[in-house]
Amino acid sequence: MAEPKIGLALGSGGARGLAHIGVLKVLERENIPISMIAGSSIGSLVAAFYASGQNIDTMVRVSQKFKRKYFIDFTIPKLGFIAGNRIKEFIRVFTYQKRIEDLNLPLAIIATDLHTGEKVIFRTGDVAKAVRASISIPGIFIPETYQGRLLVDGGVSDRVPVSVVKEMGADLVIAVDVAGLKKNAEIITIYDVILQSIDIMQVELAEARALQSDIYIRPPVEKYSSYAFSDIDELILKGEEATEKVIPKIKQMIGMWEESYE
Repeated sequence: MAEPKIGLALGSGGARGLAHIGVLKVLERENIPISMIAGSSIGSLVAAFYASGQNIDTMVRVSQKFKRKYFIDFTIPKLGFIAGNRIKEFIRVFTYQKRIEDLNLPLAIIATDLHTGEKVIFRTGDVAKAVRASISIPGIFIPETYQGRLLVDGGVSDRVPVSVVKEMGADLVIAVDVAGLKKNAEIITIYDVILQSIDIMQVELAEARALQSDIYIRPPVEKYSSYAFSDIDELILKGEEATEKVIPKIKQMIGMWEESYE
């Protein structure tokens, strides 16, 4: 019997993206096979870990121990406050220093060319460099340079890369959107200003992503900070709960696809 190729598109959303781990946990538990995966920003980080072969339990443990101070290397502000070398090495270690084309699952990582505004899709090359580019929040991280291009956060050009997963050959697309606007958020630092501004700009794009995907998962994570890596267990649980609600629909769609190809 033919089986559909299921693609997973993991969206941007800062620290809220830890909910992606909960999504993967439930999909794996329910034996929903993922054939390919694409991610923007924090979605690219989770996608790269998963595609490299990290198991869910390890990803949960790593996220629980994640502290910003261990991975942030401040620099003299010019193009950004954070150099990004520490986080790049962190990514390199946990993706086994692999190249994208050598991973266990086909992976696409989304970044944005700061000069042209074009979406840049990494399907080959150094995983750590690609993810470092994809998480480069404008104004916070120094942009990543690649082949003469200045690259910033993938969420700027494609917040939930549904179209990329389709281009990779997916028959069914599951999209996970972890962005959201925390209204009346406390604005204290420049990081709060930048991240809240990005959330405001992106909130109107959610409906289009929902229409483009076959299954749209949006964990209710708006109340959580996109910058503070706290409430980690709660974020993962929100991802689990949101995914559990759509499992019947996912299985139904798989069954319908299989019947149509008998």
